This record gives sequence, structure tokens and C-alpha cells, in this order.
Amino acid sequence: MSESFDRPTRHPGAALHEPTLDTWQDPEHNQWAFAHLTEVVPTATISRVPPVHAVTSRLGGLDRRITDLRAQLEATHTDAFLVLRGNSVIAEYARAGFSTDSPHLLMSVSKSLCSTVAGALIDAHLLDPAAPITRYVPALKDSVYDGPTVQQLLDMEISVNYSEKYTDPASEVQTHDRAAGWRTRHDGDPATNAEFLTTLRGRGAVGEFQYCSAHTDVLAWIIEHVSGLRYPEALSTYVWSKLDADHDASITVDATGFGYANAGVSCTARDLARVGRMILDGGMAPGGRVVSTGWVDALFRGGSRAAMTYDGWLTAFATGSYTRHWWCTGNARGNISAIGIHGQHLWLDPPTDTVIVKLSSWPQPDEASDHAAQTRLLLAVCAALDTA
Repeated sequence: MSESFDRPTRHPGAALHEPTLDTWQDPEHNQWAFAHLTEVVPTATISRVPPVHAVTSRLGGLDRRITDLRAQLEATHTDAFLVLRGNSVIAEYARAGFSTDSPHLLMSVSKSLCSTVAGALIDAHLLDPAAPITRYVPALKDSVYDGPTVQQLLDMEISVNYSEKYTDPASEVQTHDRAAGWRTRHDGDPATNAEFLTTLRGRGAVGEFQYCSAHTDVLAWIIEHVSGLRYPEALSTYVWSKLDADHDASITVDATGFGYANAGVSCTARDLARVGRMILDGGMAPGGRVVSTGWVDALFRGGSRAAMTYDGWLTAFATGSYTRHWWCTGNARGNISAIGIHGQHLWLDPPTDTVIVKLSSWPQPDEASDHAAQTRLLLAVCAALDTA
């Protein structure tokens, strides 16, 4: 990979690839590596609390309003479920061996966190959504991203040759995973996430929605350029540090330490609920403003309905849209959601001032029947709260 990719290094004076498994103990790297070993070597957590062996089920009366609620949670492979109304947790559930304070992979809910960082930078006039992407990342010249704007990236309105078929080894999403360290690399694969992003081609046409995980990692690359911070540090500075979170979040990184912004964040259900609380509070968090009310208002207004052509979303919500890396239902309740494969949801219900977090481990990543069952459940919770 070219050093001209102009990304922040892991520590001052390090080359972009350093430290590696072979060099992290060397004198020029060990001070950083000894404090950041999780980025270099697979690690396991030694928890300060003993394992939870029993199911946690405190459903706060929702089980009396929703038929077979616990059975529905179990049937949809729920790991953690939490309902935050105002500032009060009114219901929570966790499967045996898990708790709402256990970290869980967010998959593409991570995308909405990335866009929130971008929103903070736009609000600070450090990032221009109307600017071409290559103003911030010149390394993407001659790729599919040479021409489209940051706003079109945020709204995923760029036509790109990228298959999001998660179980297809020949798909671009699996190549992307391999470049990011999520799968074993094949001969000829890009060595890093950034290198992979420069290989993407397509018509580059704009104006029609195409869901593409690579767009979020391009956004993270832009964030690094604008902020001067590595993406994990930017996410901490602009979002996580302001939430009054109970725990640190984490993010997977590639060989250069580039965070896998589109899918790699893990956090607890309770801390994820704080993200939703911040959005419902107009962008304000306990530690200060994260994004402007204008940014939040744009989320709830939704994106271009003309651009939304994805049948999977329109089947559920005929007037649905997508904007700023959030799914917008367009329904009467004004629900918006951050969604990840295998059943991850951060669902916001403005009429009842409620955040619903559902973290799951569906056997298949993206089955229509699983999405339908989960959406029915989330809407049933909202309806139950109308009468609570």
C-alpha cells in the first residue's frame, strides 16, 4: 500500500504499517504497543464480574401488553433487549450467559455512529457536505468516489460495483472483510481497508440509493483527514466521550489500525441506548452537544423517497427512505433506526420519547422473515407504550 494514502499513523513517527506482529516489541514501538495490545494481538477480556448464567428478564409490564413477548425475544435470537423511556430503563432482557452490560458487536449500527461524527464535523464547519469526496481523500481519484459529494456518500446515493451478498465468497463485501482483517486473506487481495477502497469502480452515478458498506469506511477516511485523528479517536472525541457511557466501546482495526467503521464497533446495550437518547434529545448529551438540532431534524424528516428503490425497505415501509446513514420509516410515528445484519437495532420512537435497543445473533445475516418478525416486535413495543 502506498504511504501517500495520508492517514494518521498509530503513534508519532511510525510508518503506516507499523507496528506489526514482528515489530511491536521493538524499542521504537513498544511504548505504544504495550498500551494498545488489543490492536496487535487477539485478546480476551478478564471480566470484573462473574459470568451471568441465568436469563435476565425484567420486562416492566410489557409482557402483559404484548402477547408472548419473552417467546418472541427468544424466537428472534435476542442477546440483549432494552427499552429506555425518557431517562428510565423500563424493560430489559438478556439471554443466559449475557447481560445488557456485556459488549456486543453492532454490525452496521456502527454506520450511524460514523455519520454522527461526520455530522459533528459538518456542524463545526470543518467538513463541507457539498464538497467532492476527493477534496478530502485524493487517494480516491479515479475510483468510483471521484466526482460524488460527501452528502451523496452520507445518503448512499452512489452507484458502485459492490455486492452486499454476505455469504458469497466472490462478493465485494467479503473481499472488504478480508482487507479489514475479518476473514483470512486470499492471494491478490488488497492488504488493507484503504487500499481496497481505492479499487472500487462503478458508474459513480448519483440520485438512486444503493446500500454499500464501503461508503462508511470512505466517510471514516474523510473524518481522519478532517480531524487529524485516527477514526477510533475521532469517534471517542466527538461522540463517545460525551455520552456519560458506563463502558468504553471498541472497534476492530486492519493491519494499519484503520477502524472498520461500517461494522466493527462493539458496545453494551445500555451505552448504545445513550446514543439514541442523544438523538431524541436533539443532539445534546450529558457531556455537551454532539450534533446540532438541524442535523437531528434532518434525520427525522428522512431522505429522498424518489431515491429509495430498495424493495426490502419499501415492503416494510412504503414511504421509507435513507439519510445520513440512518433508516427512516416515513411512518406516522416517525420512527428511525440504525440497523445491522444478524438482528441489530437501535430504534427511536419520538411519540413516546423511547429508545429500543435489540442486539441479536440471527443464524443468517439478512433473511426477510427475520427482519419482518423483528420489525413487528419493535412496532408492538411502541404501540404498547402508547397506553402505558
